[in-house]
Amino acid sequence: MMNFSLVDVKSITSNEPRSNFSETDLENFADIIIETGGIIRPLVVKVTGVESYTVIDGHFEYYAAVRAREKNPRQAEMVNAFVIAPKLENLVLKQVVSLKGIDSSTKPVAPQPEITKLEPRLANLELRFEKQFNEFKSEFIQERQRIENQFKQLENLIPQKGEQNNPLSLLNSLDKDELSIKLQRSRISGAEKLAKAIEDARHKKPNQKFEDYRDVVKSVKNLGDKTILTIIDEWSRSY
Repeated sequence: MMNFSLVDVKSITSNEPRSNFSETDLENFADIIIETGGIIRPLVVKVTGVESYTVIDGHFEYYAAVRAREKNPRQAEMVNAFVIAPKLENLVLKQVVSLKGIDSSTKPVAPQPEITKLEPRLANLELRFEKQFNEFKSEFIQERQRIENQFKQLENLIPQKGEQNNPLSLLNSLDKDELSIKLQRSRISGAEKLAKAIEDARHKKPNQKFEDYRDVVKSVKNLGDKTILTIIDEWSRSY
């Protein structure tokens, strides 16, 4: 005789090792059990003692139910099960084996992807990306070279007056407030924040000085090439 019951998960054991199943699969199915409030395919268990049972079929579902109970003891305390008498165990196992054979024979075969058709398309995409990347890289190198040349031209145009008055010396000597005023006069946006960033970066230097203008750009956060070029141009005219 076979009875359908709600059985306490704690009272059930399994002779199949838990290691036979993927912990990830068990974890995912446990979450589904908690969300749905139970399993739609009841365990098949046999009585082994007073309020104790052993799994005949549904070992994966059992271990998932155990994990669900660990995660949510109140909601996943009980599990659906067909409880059979020990004398019916062999007959039930025959039924389980027979049903599994039918399941495997009727399982639809997933179509294989047409790899041969995808390969040329992927190859074309790779070539296009590689071409675009090389074009971008070439443009970037040209832009960097143009800015480098501008640096050199501006540095050559800076009058060789008192060393202490050229733009680099001013960046190395003025305090935050003085820097802020000069940046504002040069119409540099965010002058106060930039002045603080320059002073902070300068103090982190070993000698508390920037070596050159490239060092300034590299060290000061949010200070771009165009901004430093504007600073050099404006401050060079003012002395």
